[in-house]
Amino acid sequence: MLAELKHPLAPKLVQDWAVKAPAWLEVLSPKCSLVVGQLDPGESEAIALASEIHADVVLMDEQAGRQEAIRRGLKVAGTLSVLDEAEQAGFVNFNDAVSELQKTSFRISQAVLSEIKAKRSR
Repeated sequence: MLAELKHPLAPKLVQDWAVKAPAWLEVLSPKCSLVVGQLDPGESEAIALASEIHADVVLMDEQAGRQEAIRRGLKVAGTLSVLDEAEQAGFVNFNDAVSELQKTSFRISQAVLSEIKAKRSR
């Protein structure tokens, strides 16, 4: 996963953060690899590690990865649900954070974003 953050196509700010990761960041690798054809290495590693350490939740946005994680009995959260909870806790403004995310390589369909905003307004 860390390699993806350092990838040349990742936003420069993300690359810089990953190269000089904070001291509190603990990078773990799964003991066993998981190969699932439709998943990229970062998603496969995240699912394998979450299974190994019995994680409470795995952060995953890609649909194929989410489906595989759920199939393996993992609880999945997406970036937007984390931002929603962060706003409820007073840490961020959801709409501002989403606007900033949309300036990066983060992708979300307008339909999904509209659905999430509709749920938030209830």
